[in-house]
Amino acid sequence: MKSEDTPFEGGPMDGRVLPVLVGMTGHPPKTYRIPVPAPDGGPPTVLVYRREPRDARGGLRFARWKYVYDPEGKKGSGRKWPWSKPDAGPDAGPGTRPAADPDATPRGKPDDADG
Repeated sequence: MKSEDTPFEGGPMDGRVLPVLVGMTGHPPKTYRIPVPAPDGGPPTVLVYRREPRDARGGLRFARWKYVYDPEGKKGSGRKWPWSKPDAGPDAGPGTRPAADPDATPRGKPDDADG
């Protein structure tokens, strides 16, 4: 696999350049997560960096991307497919769906059971 030397900006990795594996399209991943082990053996802290386009000018001529520190570390929004369901809202728990309509007939259409 190919890798690309990619600069990191912000956070604990500021100023470092790491080789990052690129995919079949030649792009590195959109999100780069770095687990940092806790000194007391607890759960690791995860540093999250987001990929952004890099300026054409700069020291690394071949790096087209850079990673910028995301202190919030939220998950990416994911793909937006046209058939994806919108979020149910902040009050809805996991696995909650809107109440189903008890009438199976589409609205505005007559119920033609006899043909």
